[in-house]
Amino acid sequence: MTKDQYQLVTPATLKSWLHDKKEIALLDVREHGQYGEEHLFYVVSTPYSKLESEVQRLVPRKTVRLVLVGDDANELTARAAHRLVQLGYTDIYLLDGGIAQWKKAGYQVFAGVNLPSKAFGELAEHAFHTPRITAQELNAKIVAHEDIVILDGRPYSEYRKMSIPTAACCPNGELPLRIDDLVIRPETTIVINCAGRTRSIIGAQTLINLGVKNKILALENGTQGWYLADLKLDHGATRKYPETINAIHLTVQQQRAKALAEKHDVTFVDGETVALWLQDTTRTTFLCDVRSPEEFAGGTIPGAQHTPGGQLVQATDQFVGIRGARLVVFDDENVRAPAMASWLAMMGWEVAVLTNAFTHQWETSATPQHTKQQIHINAVTTISAEQLKNLNTATTHCIDVRASTKYRDAHLNGFVWSIRPNLKQLPAIKGAPVVVVADDLVIAQLAAQELSEAGAARVQINIDSVQQWRAAGLDITASPTCPTDQDSIDYLFFVHDRHDGNRAAAMRYLEWEINLLNQIDEQERQSYRLPH
Repeated sequence: MTKDQYQLVTPATLKSWLHDKKEIALLDVREHGQYGEEHLFYVVSTPYSKLESEVQRLVPRKTVRLVLVGDDANELTARAAHRLVQLGYTDIYLLDGGIAQWKKAGYQVFAGVNLPSKAFGELAEHAFHTPRITAQELNAKIVAHEDIVILDGRPYSEYRKMSIPTAACCPNGELPLRIDDLVIRPETTIVINCAGRTRSIIGAQTLINLGVKNKILALENGTQGWYLADLKLDHGATRKYPETINAIHLTVQQQRAKALAEKHDVTFVDGETVALWLQDTTRTTFLCDVRSPEEFAGGTIPGAQHTPGGQLVQATDQFVGIRGARLVVFDDENVRAPAMASWLAMMGWEVAVLTNAFTHQWETSATPQHTKQQIHINAVTTISAEQLKNLNTATTHCIDVRASTKYRDAHLNGFVWSIRPNLKQLPAIKGAPVVVVADDLVIAQLAAQELSEAGAARVQINIDSVQQWRAAGLDITASPTCPTDQDSIDYLFFVHDRHDGNRAAAMRYLEWEINLLNQIDEQERQSYRLPH
């Protein structure tokens, strides 16, 4: 890629852009583990290993101002810029000098993930004085069989991994619609928990803001606090909110959700208005379906992505890659969307509730904002598990591009672990045949593209599971320390290990989350619109 296809931007200019109220996509193209150890506050993680498969969802408008952050020498960001030009992006900048220069200019860097949402949760607790309960206090109430209902505000898949005893799963986005069936008596105390802090706070405060009259508490530090208090967690629990909607409560739920949204200046719009917004090539509009996974699987409107309401607030950067974009949230009963929109508005987003998403007659063709450019990948051939049995690993480069943790657990004998940013550095690739194993077709294809461009004579891919490899009689081995922690650039240890019995990781994570308010600057703090 030539430098006339991108420009360099100084840290001072980038800092001003982040607060000029114009749309900007700020992307970190390093792998997730590298990003999670040190990155800019508003940056969105788009690892180079899967860049093309993620960026068009996160940054649908190709003419938006787009800044890439990565290595200090800008070798990786220049490679990423080349890929983005191929996809049709036209206004690309690289942070001059990378993160090292950003820090030298006196600006803060952060560890962790989902920073704008996590910092917002801490600020919200202070702004609203959200009442809370410690793990020890809640355990005493459970033992005493007090009149309490514990609701886990995380998605069902997270809840299944570990949960508070007696707790039922009800993700935060579902609370406005389900609470009246889950808690019948006004005397019942309601406790909301998550794995750490943010969703406990937001879930409990959602019910308070809606005017639910029960005593409502957030479990301090969630399941991590429970574990650190040496209390036993449940694993594999199946208690869950009722999926059928009780029409008896619907009118009241709609009224209180609408009142909450309007209190925070959320607008309500129809499909005709949204259709016009989507045709506007100067602004970006994200269509956010906040319903349950089951409802979304049953069908949605053209161009929408699934953004479960609680997760959209908890991890906005996983769904929206353009700061300053317009968010349009919708459900099919106008309860969940307005309630979640109130939080998004407080986070500083321009947000509207689409009131007739499923009755408006939408154009079936893609809008300019949601037209995907085809990813240009050279044709690659597949190789079956049976054919792998006859593979000569001495004359063929054998590469495993699955997650480093999966490689450690089980991999084919003779295969080395690598990842797309590092493939060009592998020795003797030029002119050699290569076999790539992966568990994701697009990631395999992107790796194959990289290898082909590095001069590999032939690239074949296999995306079978470990179980399929075993069934074919292939030689499988484990390597608990290979790749090393340092080489596992795709894995963020302190965020993920806290769920696997690692007390130090759990404590470090909670300390990090609480300390966020000491790290953000006044401009970042003022970008939120919380009550004073």
